[in-house]
This record gives sequence, structure tokens and C-alpha cells, in this order.
Amino acid sequence: MEKLRQELRRGILVLAVLGSLRQSHYGYSLRKQLQDAGVDIDEGTLYPLVRRLADQGLLISEWRQSEGRERRYYRLSEEGSLLLASLSGEWQQLNSCVGAILGVGRETN
Repeated sequence: MEKLRQELRRGILVLAVLGSLRQSHYGYSLRKQLQDAGVDIDEGTLYPLVRRLADQGLLISEWRQSEGRERRYYRLSEEGSLLLASLSGEWQQLNSCVGAILGVGRETN
């Protein structure tokens, strides 16, 4: 069961991270925003995911001074924004189809 749950979450986490990075965040602030939205993600998953997305050219990063420390902030690149728009549309369509298959919104007797 746990393995299937992780598989289901994997792609959704990419979409959630891309959506969150429409605004600049450093690692901890990104994790907190996701958790506040109900998406629980541990550091061991989040940080490698963010680095991978940056390596793929989907994120731009820059070092900034914040609260007396230097932190690396990430935000979507132009390519990342285009991908987010595409994946969002795909997510909406799949969510609607799966919802219909599962009977979401239907009354059961």
C-alpha cells in the first residue's frame, strides 16, 4: 500500500513544487508553504526534487541575504512556467476523469 501511495504522490509533488515556485522561495519557506497547503513533504524528498528541476532548466536560483544568512532562492524559469501551464491542464483533465470513474460528486444509495 505504501509503495502505491508514494507512486501516486510523486508526480503530484512535482506539480505542487512548480506551482509554489511561481513566487521565490528558499528551501524551508517552500517546504512550509507546501505543508500549510496540506502537502506534506520531507526534506529528503524536497531538496533533491528542487535541484533536479533546476538542473532541467525549469527553475532559476539566486543567492540572497535573508535574516542575516545567505539563502538560495528558487523560482520558475520561463520554461518552467510553460511546463506548469501544460501540466496544470493535464492535471485538471485527469482529475476530472478519475473523479468521474470514482463517482466523486455522485450520491450513493
